[in-house]
Amino acid sequence: MSASERFLVGEFTRTVDDRWRLSLPPELADGLCESDDEECMLVKERLGALSLWNAKLWREKIERGIEVVKSKMQARRLEGRLADVQQFGRLLSSRYGNVRMDGRFRLVIPEGFREFLGVEPNSELVVVGAAVCVELWHPRAWRNYLKRRMPQFGPLFEELSA
Repeated sequence: MSASERFLVGEFTRTVDDRWRLSLPPELADGLCESDDEECMLVKERLGALSLWNAKLWREKIERGIEVVKSKMQARRLEGRLADVQQFGRLLSSRYGNVRMDGRFRLVIPEGFREFLGVEPNSELVVVGAAVCVELWHPRAWRNYLKRRMPQFGPLFEELSA
């Protein structure tokens, strides 16, 4: 089964070690990569949360979006929105980076992503399957997200599964 066909779910607590290594649950890590030692894409999503994507799927997604923006710029459809285009470029420049998982499903959280996630070495974080990617959450940010979003689960489930 290819990465694009997998549906990643589950919630797990893991500890980031003193060298910023994180061991992912095999049932989620297997869904990200087609083979051992394959690159994944680590992405800044929201303060206190990172997402981990199959690199090929992420590149396809982001490249499609970039091409749309470029074509709008060439067609002069973004004139007068220079500040928005600059903001897009700034955020895009620092939004994602490649990481590798070793054979034991471990990865190192790079500098820059550590601060965004807001966890310290030898502390816990929450690893969540988010259907199309795996998310890494600061525990407090995860609890706050659940508190706000859980009441919407029933209607969302009905809408998506109808």
